[in-house]
Amino acid sequence: MFSWRAEVRPGIWAAFTNVEAGNLALHVGDDPDAVRLRRQLLEQAAGLGPRRFRFMNQVHGAEVAVVGAGAGDNPADAADGADTGAPTADAMVSVGEPLAVMVADCVPIVLVGEGGGAGPVLGVVHAGRPGLAAGVVPAAVTRMRSLGATDLSAWIGPSICGSCYEVPEGMRADVAAIVPAAWCTTAVGTPGLDLPAGVRSQLEAEGVAVEYSGGCTREDEELYSYRRNSHTGRFAGLVWTDDAAGEAAEDAASSGTAAGVAAGPAS
Repeated sequence: MFSWRAEVRPGIWAAFTNVEAGNLALHVGDDPDAVRLRRQLLEQAAGLGPRRFRFMNQVHGAEVAVVGAGAGDNPADAADGADTGAPTADAMVSVGEPLAVMVADCVPIVLVGEGGGAGPVLGVVHAGRPGLAAGVVPAAVTRMRSLGATDLSAWIGPSICGSCYEVPEGMRADVAAIVPAAWCTTAVGTPGLDLPAGVRSQLEAEGVAVEYSGGCTREDEELYSYRRNSHTGRFAGLVWTDDAAGEAAEDAASSGTAAGVAAGPAS
């Protein structure tokens, strides 16, 4: 079910699923009831109790949503195949509430920061080529710090590697002009983009420690890859707290510790 899972700080977990967990996306033509059942099984495996992972309707942008008690939830995307009640965004942060990001070659990023009395500040980011260039990664870090997060760390999940991600020369030049670390050449000598390297460079520029980086989705058949098969599912990057810690964070947020923070456009 998990390609990688670890207790990254006391009472805080991060993980990335694999094909054993099944497709977790509602927008790829899969049976919605089957997807929801897989999500429930995933929540059981994570030991969430009555809590649920929050998903996003991802659009390859730089919007950052804040979710959870006291945060002011974001409007749902009503389009067919969208997650009802989910924010339309490519990054999501919370004070202790479990979060999920879905990918099939783009870079999934999990973030954790110390949050003081309200509980840990958690974040997930979907960083494809457009989002990387648009600055979704530093926007998520900025939003987490606006919630009081300190001592931030990141875990970069599996994604397509630079050796496999071939793009036109002009596209490489455009992205590298914004994120120089993303410039690369593929294994066959053609223009490429190294999205994980670009993500790492942005995180390090923000003073965020990168604790883990996963392998290549196109090379690993235990992971979904759109470049390998365009009719594919999505795996997830996850972050959550132990049940007691999560409930304490939600109680603190409800009491006003994290109140007054609402979703808005990334800056």
